[in-house]
Amino acid sequence: MRIALVSPYSLSIPGGVQGQVVGLAHALRSLGHHADVIAPGDAGDAMPDAIGAGRTFNVRVNGSVAALALQPAAVARTRRALRDGGYDVVHLHEPLAPSITLAALADHTFPTVGTFHAAGHRTPYRWAEVPLRHIAQRLDARAAVSGPAACLAQRHLGGRYTIIGNGIDVHEYRTGQRLPIDRPTVLFIGRHEARKGLSVLLEAVQYFGADLTVWVAGEGPETHRLRRRYGADKRIQWLGPIDDAEKRSRLRSATVLCAPALGGESFGMVVLEAMAADTPVVASDIEGYRVPTNDGHAAVLVPPGQPRQLADALRLVVSDHSTREGLRLAGAAQAQMHSMRTVAERYVELYTTVR
Repeated sequence: MRIALVSPYSLSIPGGVQGQVVGLAHALRSLGHHADVIAPGDAGDAMPDAIGAGRTFNVRVNGSVAALALQPAAVARTRRALRDGGYDVVHLHEPLAPSITLAALADHTFPTVGTFHAAGHRTPYRWAEVPLRHIAQRLDARAAVSGPAACLAQRHLGGRYTIIGNGIDVHEYRTGQRLPIDRPTVLFIGRHEARKGLSVLLEAVQYFGADLTVWVAGEGPETHRLRRRYGADKRIQWLGPIDDAEKRSRLRSATVLCAPALGGESFGMVVLEAMAADTPVVASDIEGYRVPTNDGHAAVLVPPGQPRQLADALRLVVSDHSTREGLRLAGAAQAQMHSMRTVAERYVELYTTVR
């Protein structure tokens, strides 16, 4: 089967959707299918054989920033790539994003599947619900990465959705190189913006003693403010942006991953990555984290925005060996259930329904 996977976001900027598109392409190829990736920007920087659709512009979406492309030149390149590829199925991720996915859906030349990733309340759907509901009818099949993502899309767009969770290359994370640590180490990975809850974690750290290290990976609009407030705390190491290899090593090495998001998460990929790396997880009790953690059976979930309760949960995990071991075993089982190969097989089943 010849499949085009279209990302609305540039692959050169790390993100959950982009990671799923690239990972799914590799998994589909391993199953014997021809899978191409089309994305804004110079897509080849992140995936050598990806097809780039041209320059991008930054847009604030759901509390974050996305690099999109909807210029006439990008639309023309996308349509040309789809036409020349002779695909059996076109798979659009976030098909209604103001980018090349929306242009491809408007063209609707091939059987088309759309996957909806977003969850939360701050969404462009409410700005243009009627026209978006109309154009969504061009999708031949709809998928969503989680129940919250399906509920959001259905509320604004109607339709029926097949739930296919995000996937992960379990082996890749389980074999990451371990780094030496000399004390309990808490890891945060994510964009430094309000909804990711980094400020809650850093406040929670103030309830700990000196025998602790906190790795903070990433950057964003809150980086300067948070470093100004907590920069004197020698327990906190500001790593800045890290590549995939370093991320795997940090995940394998940390005592615990902390995901303190306040909301707006459709599926906690970093949570799943930590589980695949055999690292215990403490996370906010939000809808987007309940699926990968099996409703909290594979992680310690705490109410979002509560630094004292977050500190108590982290203290439990870093100090109690049996708790850590139990979380590792449960997390490893969860990660295996979400292997990218399994996800690819489910999508192939969906593709066959629209051909």
